[in-house]
Amino acid sequence: MSHALSRRQALLALGAAAAGLALPAAIPGVAQAAKGDPKTEAAIEKGLKWVAKSQSSLGHWTAGGYPTAMTALAGTALTASGSTTVQGPYSKNIRKAVDYLLGKLRGNGLIGDPASDNRYTYGHGFSMLFLSQVLGEEEDEERRDELIDALTKACEFSGKAQTPAGGWGYVSAKDGNNFDEGSTTITQVQGLRGCRNGGIVVAGEIIDKAKEYIYGCKNADGGISYSSRNRGSSRPAITAAALAALYNAGDYESKHVPEMLEFCKKNLQNLSEGPNSFGHWHYTYLYYSQVMYRQGNKEWDPFRDKLYGHIVKDQQTDGSWTGNIGPIYVTACNLIMLQLDKAFLPIYQR
Repeated sequence: MSHALSRRQALLALGAAAAGLALPAAIPGVAQAAKGDPKTEAAIEKGLKWVAKSQSSLGHWTAGGYPTAMTALAGTALTASGSTTVQGPYSKNIRKAVDYLLGKLRGNGLIGDPASDNRYTYGHGFSMLFLSQVLGEEEDEERRDELIDALTKACEFSGKAQTPAGGWGYVSAKDGNNFDEGSTTITQVQGLRGCRNGGIVVAGEIIDKAKEYIYGCKNADGGISYSSRNRGSSRPAITAAALAALYNAGDYESKHVPEMLEFCKKNLQNLSEGPNSFGHWHYTYLYYSQVMYRQGNKEWDPFRDKLYGHIVKDQQTDGSWTGNIGPIYVTACNLIMLQLDKAFLPIYQR
């Protein structure tokens, strides 16, 4: 008999504990969500309420011409709290986000709209990630089938959109004349890995080509450059994202990983707000936090305390955070980081 609990069952257990109901002292094989610092927990709750309140009547969020990407990121932040499409205080918001994204599925498998989604591969990749996490907790058989069909088509689209070099650009290889770059490549890899973990068939060669692409963009200092076509200097943000994606792909032991990790620690451990973040601090630390979380508590705990203190002090009175691209983007990124210890989403688990 399996002792694994769904996120929904875990929520019920947490709710019962809050109500003072008797529970078994321990359930074998079940990881419990970490109990966080009260200030962090309060910031998370305020942030989640702001995200839910700012959702449009159509079920989406947007900033800077990225409605699909912002909806997927916001949905991911809400599901990271433990809510699902059927349980938890944000279930209605998550359902609406899922409905919106499924409604964006095109005949070729793209989740998004090239006419309204700037750099549409971002939205496509983040949508695969979000929907794959929802899939694991979906109890309605008809909706599960719909999600499986959508994600299967989405993975096929990503495979066809990959460039000969093994990366992805802001649009498909065909639409972008085979241009590729690191950040959207990472978005595809993490989305594809989330789908694969959820039981969706993803061709192994797609992930293998992407890993080789990342290795091919590595410079002598251990950092990853912007693009296979435009190598240049190493980018700490892209290096952190690439390392997180390699961990998702199960790559912990290649000769490249220690060099990349050393480069990241050298440039990012002190929460740089300067040129090392290339104007994308929240993007950088969205991924670097995942990297540090996977190092284990000895390294994660002190870094987490420093990171969370930095994030919490910048929260606005309405519960949002502001910054590059827009408040929904920054708020979603911050909430995902602040909830890593809760370990509700498989893609972010150790």
